[in-house]
Amino acid sequence: MATTESPYRHVVLFKFKEGTGPEAVRAIEQAFRQLVARLPFVTGFEWGRNSSPEGLDQGFSHCFIVTFRDEAGRDAYLPHPEHQAFCREHLDPHLEKVCVVDFRAQA
Repeated sequence: MATTESPYRHVVLFKFKEGTGPEAVRAIEQAFRQLVARLPFVTGFEWGRNSSPEGLDQGFSHCFIVTFRDEAGRDAYLPHPEHQAFCREHLDPHLEKVCVVDFRAQA
């Protein structure tokens, strides 16, 4: 059962446009790390590249997990000017598709 102490997770999957090179992808990874490090309501950040052998990724190559204390942190993050600038400058030119799932962590 979730409690008010359970963290709130914002999970984002990226599928990049064909032709997005490794340098652009590395720049996005770095910019995302820098973004969340500057925002006080972000309590955790993890990311990785898909390595599943199942072949069910539908082209999504990256998973980013941003953790907040609660939904209010997520609600402050989404419209935050720095987050919006990151999306415009780094993601909009390169993303073919994105999938987002938010949830209160369950044990």
